[in-house]
Amino acid sequence: MALVAGVDSSTQSCKVVIADADSGRIVRSGRAPHPDGTEADPADWWAALQAAIAEAGGLDGVAALGVAGQQHGMVCLDEDGRVIRPALLWNDTRSAGAARELTAELGGPQAWAKATGSVPVASFTVTKLRWLADHEPDAAARTATVCLPHDYLTWRLTGRLVTDRGDASGTGYWSPAENAYRPDLLRMAFGRDPALPEVLGPAEIAGRTAEGVAVSAGTGDNMAAALGLGLGEGDVAVSLGTSGTVFAVSAEPAADATGAVAGFADATGRYLPLVCTLNAARVLDAAARMLGVDHAELSRLALSAPPGADGLVLVPYLEGERTPDRPDATGSLHGLRLSTSTPAHLARAAVEGMLCGLADGLDALVAQGARVDRVLLIGGASRSEAVRRIAPSVLGRPVVVPPAGEYVAEGAAVQAAWALSGAPEPPRWERPGVAHHEAEPVPAIRERYAEARDRILSRPV
Repeated sequence: MALVAGVDSSTQSCKVVIADADSGRIVRSGRAPHPDGTEADPADWWAALQAAIAEAGGLDGVAALGVAGQQHGMVCLDEDGRVIRPALLWNDTRSAGAARELTAELGGPQAWAKATGSVPVASFTVTKLRWLADHEPDAAARTATVCLPHDYLTWRLTGRLVTDRGDASGTGYWSPAENAYRPDLLRMAFGRDPALPEVLGPAEIAGRTAEGVAVSAGTGDNMAAALGLGLGEGDVAVSLGTSGTVFAVSAEPAADATGAVAGFADATGRYLPLVCTLNAARVLDAAARMLGVDHAELSRLALSAPPGADGLVLVPYLEGERTPDRPDATGSLHGLRLSTSTPAHLARAAVEGMLCGLADGLDALVAQGARVDRVLLIGGASRSEAVRRIAPSVLGRPVVVPPAGEYVAEGAAVQAAWALSGAPEPPRWERPGVAHHEAEPVPAIRERYAEARDRILSRPV
């Protein structure tokens, strides 16, 4: 039995799964935490990877390994390959002003959408490089190479600095439509051209570890999740992790001048239009904390309240927001009355508010031409019974909930198996235990949410 390993180096932790290359059956796994924050020392990712591999029983018998990582993080290396400063992560919003500057300097959102498929927001690497050049010029001057979190780990494993189309498409200086870097945009942001990782094809092997394990090109976390789920055209995934994402596989690149849809590439040679919100599972964490309950009780409370929570609406911009682009926004509660001042109403409003933000993202994908044959609900918050039962009424469609799994890590393992096989398409691993949930849509939920949301969006930035 040939074994492959998949790595998910996320914001919060590093997860490793080791699977049978033919069936995808997980034979062992490991996990190690990352420090909290919006900055990180890449050495901590490397240490967590080693710890997670050790907890998974090591790489004995593993023929190939793939690394998926959180998108957008800015890793700056000097001429000797040393990390210059802590990496700025996707959820660091200090470069929001830089995003606005860069958008204007190129000629507006339409120009960016045409150039890179996406309009830059604070999450994107290109905006972080502008921030670095403006605020830490000494560090910027020492920067010889810029890479992404998954690139860094692949480099540490193989000694070769490479990336893939999917993760490169989230930098703001690589064009999915042109399948090439845009050095002019990098110079505009940073003032010069640091070295960048080579972009490998989807099934290429980046190199080998010292022990001889083949390492695939790797990819971004959302692209790996699409691989792990086996998404095809007509499938839309709604992922409820630290951030919320809505993404679909497409044969054509997207270019949304509104900035709602990021026109990413995927990890197969196709495209992955995606909407990302900063606030997803953390909304439920915050609600549970405020109510002094665990997540099971939060779910029970939410299901005990009526749909629409009798008009109580939570707009959950608890850490600012990326879509819509409001990095300095705060959360707000609307419709609070004596009758809605109950734990059950707040729990319901938290679940519905989180889902309404993702429903807006689904609408944006449809507006860009995405076909929606089925909606797959994944991520940590999808384990909540309340989320599963309420989602169809908010999203307006039946939802499919695959069995709980580490789909980013499993997608990285799929890529490793693909690189090992040399086949024209990645393997498709079946996952038994899929659950189906249906409910009558309740348009009033989203109507009231839209009213509250639009009050926030009408305020000056």
